[in-house]
Amino acid sequence: MQIIKSNKNIILKNQECLNISFSLDCGQAFRWRKNDENIWSGVVKNKFLKLKQINNNEIIFYDTTEEDFNLIWKKYFDLDRDYNLILKSYNEPNLMLACEKYNGIRILKQDEWEAICSFIISQNNNIPRIKGIIERLCENFGEKIGESYSFPTADILAVKTLDDLSVLRAGFRAKYILDAAKKVSSGEVDIEKIKAMNFEDAKAELLKIKGVGEKVAQCSLLYGFGRIEAFPQDVWVKRIVSELYPDGLPECIKGTEGIAQQYLFHWRRNLDD
Repeated sequence: MQIIKSNKNIILKNQECLNISFSLDCGQAFRWRKNDENIWSGVVKNKFLKLKQINNNEIIFYDTTEEDFNLIWKKYFDLDRDYNLILKSYNEPNLMLACEKYNGIRILKQDEWEAICSFIISQNNNIPRIKGIIERLCENFGEKIGESYSFPTADILAVKTLDDLSVLRAGFRAKYILDAAKKVSSGEVDIEKIKAMNFEDAKAELLKIKGVGEKVAQCSLLYGFGRIEAFPQDVWVKRIVSELYPDGLPECIKGTEGIAQQYLFHWRRNLDD
């Protein structure tokens, strides 16, 4: 990996196994947008970013300081993890095919609260509608940042009412968003403590939130807390497991189940398109 400062931009060169489009549009994050020039834009940690992949070996981070790149974007795109080593260890035929087809997917390290709230919203929902609800959530309760909005904190949402949240058009999910906000804001569900817990205890903490079941808890741990041993199963993944792995998941993914899941999910979903 080579980091080059060019005017106000950071140019990342020779970063292996990083495809921006695959990573930002594979169902793990809902706030990134791509324009007609293939420039992606989004907000993370109250920082607005535009970025573009010129080819497999060059990514431009527009109007980005070296400090922000090192403190925010390296972590967000999981750049310190050796994905090549992990993918090469996947010696199961279907998984090898998925990794070859969509090489470059990385698990994004999102804000923990945003991940919890986003995957509560994702329940029994499709991606366009999920994005719409989250966009309305940010526009109505977040702060303007660049060309977008921040994700509202748990403290901000905890003092709202169901009537206040009606603008989201989130249906039954609104009461779950409110419960999550109140429990996180009060410390009843303590994000900092969850970070230090073992996997099962961390999951049990998240399950205290109304509307958080096994899948939402696993998604929150994988995409928000960076727990790559999580293996969330939606309809697609359950179908993959039943069709390809009726006798159990392949041993080669042990410890990195979440990475394998994302490759399998994206591969299987696009196979039917």
